[in-house]
Amino acid sequence: MPGESLFNALEPLLERVTKPIQYVGGELNSTVKDWNVGGHGPSGDELTTRWALMYPDAYEVGVPNQGVMILYEVINERPDALAERTYAVWPDMEAALREAALPQFTVDGHRAVGDFDLFGVSFSTELGYTNLLTALDLAKIPLRSVDRDLDDPLVIAGGHAAFNPEAIADFIDAAVIGDGEQAVLAITDIVGEWKAAGRPGGRREVLLRLARTGGVYVPSFYDVSYLPDGRIQRVAPAADAPGVPWRVAKHTVMDLDAWPYPKQPLVPLAESVHERMSVEIFRGCTRGCRFCQAGMITRPVRERSITGIGEMVERGLAATGFEEVGLLSLSSADHSEIAEVTKGLADRYEGTQTGLSLPSTRVDAFNIDLANELTRNGRRSGLTFAPEGGSERIRRVINKMVSEEDLINTVAAAYGAGWRQVKLYFMCGLPTETDEDVLQIAELATRVIETGRQVSGRRDIRCTVSIGGFIPKPHTPFQWAAQLGAEETDARLAKLRNAIRADKRYGSSIGFRYHDGQPGIVEGLLSRGDRRVGKVIEEVWRAGGRFDGWSEHFSYERWMAAADRAFADEPVDVAWYTTRERDQNEVLPWDHLDSGLDKDWLWEDWLDAVEEREVDDCRWTPCFDCGVCPQMGTEIEIGPTGKTLLPLTVLGAGRKDLLEHQH
Repeated sequence: MPGESLFNALEPLLERVTKPIQYVGGELNSTVKDWNVGGHGPSGDELTTRWALMYPDAYEVGVPNQGVMILYEVINERPDALAERTYAVWPDMEAALREAALPQFTVDGHRAVGDFDLFGVSFSTELGYTNLLTALDLAKIPLRSVDRDLDDPLVIAGGHAAFNPEAIADFIDAAVIGDGEQAVLAITDIVGEWKAAGRPGGRREVLLRLARTGGVYVPSFYDVSYLPDGRIQRVAPAADAPGVPWRVAKHTVMDLDAWPYPKQPLVPLAESVHERMSVEIFRGCTRGCRFCQAGMITRPVRERSITGIGEMVERGLAATGFEEVGLLSLSSADHSEIAEVTKGLADRYEGTQTGLSLPSTRVDAFNIDLANELTRNGRRSGLTFAPEGGSERIRRVINKMVSEEDLINTVAAAYGAGWRQVKLYFMCGLPTETDEDVLQIAELATRVIETGRQVSGRRDIRCTVSIGGFIPKPHTPFQWAAQLGAEETDARLAKLRNAIRADKRYGSSIGFRYHDGQPGIVEGLLSRGDRRVGKVIEEVWRAGGRFDGWSEHFSYERWMAAADRAFADEPVDVAWYTTRERDQNEVLPWDHLDSGLDKDWLWEDWLDAVEEREVDDCRWTPCFDCGVCPQMGTEIEIGPTGKTLLPLTVLGAGRKDLLEHQH
């Protein structure tokens, strides 16, 4: 029967696989609703809309994901809908499921994913694409949307990678770009009405209804034509899809206080990558770092109020029992009332086991007062800063307005206040970068150690240099840039490693972590790929590709061999997608997906980058005309509210959350 639990059949497999607890479900605050929670209409038609939500990675990575957790709760609050979660199964469980002829299942009700109406997959990174194909195949859903029938779920992609879903266009039915809260409710309404009416017009009709809203992208309703040299000629709505828009708009939730999710955060049974309760304190970023897709596509800035944050922290801690609260955003110290937020929360939870953390802190937004509030309960781990570029010049190119003196002054204050360890994050392969730009990272790390020893009077000062490869992303000023090749990246990093180790006075105090260039080339292929890249993904998957974001499972050779086969009759290859610079007039695969950013403004910012010109943060300066606010009908929403959080009354041995004073 559809919706029936498969657990009795799954249970014998659990003793044969690693970490069986990740497949068991039953986490605190998880939900299993009746399969027919919405009932049936007068003519017997189903009135329940059912979502299977997937984060396409292992349970330990996926279960803390805020996006999936929020949508799970938003959908389950509706009386006529239900949502359950599924994650990528490890290869041992995949083999066991195939042997037992069992499908991809949800961890909540252990129901077959293929029984649901909608299969929503949230992609933070493109390296999860092969895991999508595994899940589809295990779920017995045809890989290609063109082969699906009325009873197959609608496969919908979301997350940051969905801002260019063309590489997986053949495998998804639709994509949603931007914030998901309102979007999933609108989709639930449309699918629910279609089901209640007896599913008129079949699968095509419900997809047309979704596409005509202007906020759901259905790739099959768009035709792509190519020029002889491989470039795209144009992307246009298909002639037989009337009412489908030329461009699809992103979704933007404006009032975050009206969406205080998750209200009941999930508490994993197994260890996960983030053992904390997280509260998103604002969305968007206008710092204008040219490499940063997240900052560009989530504009404008929208702050949650100080009182809204306080209420979410209070409710979340009571619902979970976590002892750490992460204050999340792209740059949390940029909240206009961050000092009041951290002091208010530190006051409120003083004397308890509750610690605070800011997972993302800019060098120029950090101060010791803020750090001391975060560590008032005695937890003092390392500090992480992201200068991104090793030289002043390259930081001007990427619009990361942090001087070397800013960084040295900040770490001096931290080491002087008792910190012993600082982690610095940089990128390699940025546009216009030279060996000298990267080698200056070694000089910077040396100055950090030297400064730390001077201000602390100690020798046990540590600095870890962590380096990632730069990958040009859609909807950024660097979307036209050439990516540095894998061999060139490795050679540049080898020079840096040698420079760090050569200095005997400081080398032993500097840790060095880096990613080699090969995974970055694959991610670059997928992030700026068009529909022809879908053949590569399928070839890789059929050759055994799984969990490509994990170094132990990733195979560069498998990807390159698959690309050779897939592109054999095409005028393109991997280098064409990755290490080639685009010109202004080239039609980019994602041009018909509207992030709100004006393409001419992005091009001008790209030219500014090449000329090493910086641009200020538009939160505090006049508008730079990026296009988002007028085009999306939005505006920057920031404080200050002028309100404060006072400590709650503490009674007896335990904390009693009685009152919240707001003035």
